[in-house]
Amino acid sequence: MAEQFKVQKSEAEWRKLLTPEQYRVTREHGTERAWTHLYNTEKRDGIYHCVACGAALFDAGTKYESGSGWPSFFAPIAPGVVGESADNSLFSTRTEVHCANCGAHLGHVFPDGPEPTGLRYCMNGTALDFTPRA
Repeated sequence: MAEQFKVQKSEAEWRKLLTPEQYRVTREHGTERAWTHLYNTEKRDGIYHCVACGAALFDAGTKYESGSGWPSFFAPIAPGVVGESADNSLFSTRTEVHCANCGAHLGHVFPDGPEPTGLRYCMNGTALDFTPRA
């Protein structure tokens, strides 16, 4: 049985709401090329939201330079805002991260991050929308 999310839209509605690249990443589980998104080097304080539904996902205070080429965080903004599932699309199993509110594919989480969590939430900048703090 497919997971049910609070925000439900038809594929046509998602296509109307998102740019083609946002749709490819968030709805078709795509990945942007490393080092290409401006959020990889974003240094301002603020909140990163889901580009598809607007849910707050990551605080800039948890962002760090991982050297991976994608925006990386050591923790979500709050428990339960992201979900995880097994991703067997490559030659190994990875842990996919999605928005718990709408199911948008965000990226993957790896166990090689900094303290205090030891996790690296490696996110596609295309799946995020940044709002700087005033």
